[in-house]
Amino acid sequence: MIESKLSFNKKHSTHRETLYKFLILVAILLAYFVYMSKQYGASEGLLLSVLSWSFFVLCTPIADGGFIVAFPVRLLFKVKMVTTQIITWLLALLFNIWAFNVTADIYEKSAVTQVLYKILQTPYPYWGILIVSALGTFLSIYFGDEMLDVTTHSEREKHHKHGFKYRLILVLGLGLLTVAAYYQLISQLDIVLPG
Repeated sequence: MIESKLSFNKKHSTHRETLYKFLILVAILLAYFVYMSKQYGASEGLLLSVLSWSFFVLCTPIADGGFIVAFPVRLLFKVKMVTTQIITWLLALLFNIWAFNVTADIYEKSAVTQVLYKILQTPYPYWGILIVSALGTFLSIYFGDEMLDVTTHSEREKHHKHGFKYRLILVLGLGLLTVAAYYQLISQLDIVLPG
């Protein structure tokens, strides 16, 4: 295992790729916030943006939602992204518990939050999405930390050793999420499936 105390340097291909990913994700989140704010006002737009962000933290097997928090914390404080991801997951859960109990009607205002609401209120089978997503997310962050510990992709021992497992969990998680979204859409359209 390569242990490196490398400082962030955008000249390193792995660091540059990580920075670009971060900037793209922040741009998407900001654009979504602007759009939702125009639709529902700034306060509801912010609430919907944070709930949508929490969907990507909790319900997708990639660490893009948590990465928005974990990457700058890693650069500023040298805290491993796995640690930050655990805290991010807890914050996303707590925020949803608050929203679920205080302003549950907000979940009805966007397709993403409607699916999130359905997942959160239906333990079986939809909490399986949370479990598979957690596994995929932590593998993703595991590899993300490695990206900042090396200077080139050929040095990524963790990725070369565990990359297939990560892709398998990613496919499984996205498959479960697709099924959940499908059933949510079917129920919204009042379509009754035979069986």
